[in-house]
Amino acid sequence: MKNKHTISRRNFLVKSITALSAIYVVPDIFSNVSAAKPPNIEVSSKTRWGMSIDVDKCVDGCTSCIDACADENGLYGFDRPETDSQWIRKLTLKDIKTEKITVLPMLCQHCENPPCCDVCPTGASFRREDGIVMVNQHTCIGCRYCMMACPFKARSFVHENLTKQLTNSPRGKGCVESCNFCANKIDNGSDSTACEEACMKEGHNAISFGDLNNPKSRVNIAISKKPNRRLRADLKLKQTVTYSGF
Repeated sequence: MKNKHTISRRNFLVKSITALSAIYVVPDIFSNVSAAKPPNIEVSSKTRWGMSIDVDKCVDGCTSCIDACADENGLYGFDRPETDSQWIRKLTLKDIKTEKITVLPMLCQHCENPPCCDVCPTGASFRREDGIVMVNQHTCIGCRYCMMACPFKARSFVHENLTKQLTNSPRGKGCVESCNFCANKIDNGSDSTACEEACMKEGHNAISFGDLNNPKSRVNIAISKKPNRRLRADLKLKQTVTYSGF
């Protein structure tokens, strides 16, 4: 005779699924909290951050945007490719028809329909009302579904314990991370990213960032000067990072 205290396989699965469902609801609350600006202005859809990158101005061999991103976010690794995080990397593309070579910075494309958020089982990957796609370090369980779902390979995974931490950009072992448009800077009143500032300092001006809802923003001025396109537009992700010059 079965002991009444014995949990059957069926009951165990039902209880496990119920527990997971409860966990799934919690991150939504955390996401809303982390999406608010500390000072006194809340994140809202009135602002929609975006970036335009002119590949004609991007200089092959220049790593100023990559270096600035690493310094701003404390992306210090262990000199092993599998553990070093890169929120921006330079890609070299070749047009198979014209054989034209194009070099461009690749980062999180901050999609309006982000697949990384769709597949995240805990809601750790989320999109703020102002369009910034982020990862909640507290609720990321390191499953890496988002990394597999991202068609741009824009996310990194922290494999090792980290000894160097920046208060403005906390990181942790077992978590996924990616470009967040320098959310800490934005949430404290800035309207530029570290990569844009570095590119301007070098005199290249290939990166233009700003509020897409503001006609006078740098990003909209750049878009008005040259036709911009989204990478893999066929996926209909509606990225807020666009490219011109190719």
